[in-house]
Amino acid sequence: MMLTLLLFVPLVAGVAMFIPGAWPRRPLLPVVALIHTILSGMTLSAVRSGEKISALGGMLQPDALGVIFLMLASILFLAASVYAVGYLREEEKHHVKRDIQKGQLFTNAPEARFLSCLCFFVAAMTLVTTTPNLGALWVGIELTTLASAPLIYFHRHQSSMEATWKYLMICSVGIALALLGNILMSVAFFQSDVDLHGMDQLSAFMAAAQSVKGTDSTIWLKAAFIFLLVGYGTKMGLAPLHTWLPDAHSQAPSMVSGMLSGALLNCALLGILRGHQIMIAGGLSQFSGDLLVFFGLLSMATAAVFIVGQGHYKRLLAYSSVEHMGILALAIGVGGTALFGGMLHAVCHSLTKCMLFLVAGNILTRYHSLSSYDVRGLREDMPLSGALWTAGFLAIVGSPPFGLFVSEFTILKGIFASGRIFVALGYLAALAIIFVGMSVPVLRMVQGRPPRDVPKEYSESLYTVLPPAVLCLMVLGLGFCVPDWLADTLNRAAALLGA
Repeated sequence: MMLTLLLFVPLVAGVAMFIPGAWPRRPLLPVVALIHTILSGMTLSAVRSGEKISALGGMLQPDALGVIFLMLASILFLAASVYAVGYLREEEKHHVKRDIQKGQLFTNAPEARFLSCLCFFVAAMTLVTTTPNLGALWVGIELTTLASAPLIYFHRHQSSMEATWKYLMICSVGIALALLGNILMSVAFFQSDVDLHGMDQLSAFMAAAQSVKGTDSTIWLKAAFIFLLVGYGTKMGLAPLHTWLPDAHSQAPSMVSGMLSGALLNCALLGILRGHQIMIAGGLSQFSGDLLVFFGLLSMATAAVFIVGQGHYKRLLAYSSVEHMGILALAIGVGGTALFGGMLHAVCHSLTKCMLFLVAGNILTRYHSLSSYDVRGLREDMPLSGALWTAGFLAIVGSPPFGLFVSEFTILKGIFASGRIFVALGYLAALAIIFVGMSVPVLRMVQGRPPRDVPKEYSESLYTVLPPAVLCLMVLGLGFCVPDWLADTLNRAAALLGA
């Protein structure tokens, strides 16, 4: 019952948002998010206790790995929903607006459609994070694309339309390649004696992978993982498959950008991790791990190149997401101690990046510019958002005492323990370049005097400041202490990946 509600509460809420009439849709969104978060917490507790929970004939059957990303999606949905109440109230004041980049007039999409798609988006991510069925996982990731595209196009102007079509086209090609990976995996196990027709395909495929060790079927298994990595890696934002990500993240409303970066990318990562689990069972962890390390380093290097000199502060955060997806891929590929660091890194990155995008939305509302050169004196003009912007920068680049420092240091320790010295050097070099590249625009925005053309009278709304402040405190707290329940869940997740 709990898992069924977890999936259907946001789904039914999304349908309800389309009910015509002037009724309070906005207050319903945080209520739905709170219910979903409570149900996710109950699911996490059940998984930790070792209870075997399932629903819908076994299609929903979460494990420690999936429940981490489920809980993150719920927390970010709750933060985004509270932020959305203030954001949509501000958007309602101006029916016709002007595109700050090209000067064109535009209107927003209907609010009912926006709220509905936000609920459908969370329902799709719930399916992805709770199902052991690789087909259902693929369907869920495809549904996240369809549900989030209207969210990116909320501001109906040319730039957001271009970003939306780019997102749809590139991610759809990636999802098609992932489907081919699923098909090739079925081909690899075609002659296996294991029953592959149940809902728990993950366990069945892992058992089948053990039975085909050392046979010609491993060639099909390797080909399947390559297609899964390229397909889901496109949605995850791994370089050079990341080209949709900077445009979509920069054009979407800030709370949508936060959920795209903090929750959606994790869902795509989970698709890759399921493939990696099967490769580990088949004795091919070295093959899949080396590919993950390669794409991880490539993503970090690509992000470093584009972050240096980047003046568009939302695109800066988008390229930072490419970097951190690379760090996650690298940690998983290295294995060992780095796996626990990677799982902790996924948690801290999601919380931090969502916080930064929410604060970026506050800055955009105040300055009506996406250029870091046009924003000055945040510490005086917007003291709360300025403090959160500074704290978020320190967190995202891995400065102590924030949680990302602990996770990145743990990953580095794991890399050295594996004996990959050159990988460690590349990892450290990319982190150093990105630190310098991000510090220049962020400090430029925080320091100095506010521009003269910015109205002096301005007060920061509690709706738009409280959610990122809570996320910031959570990341700060993880830098000092990882709670026992979280450490236990992260260790269980790492164990599923061979730690």
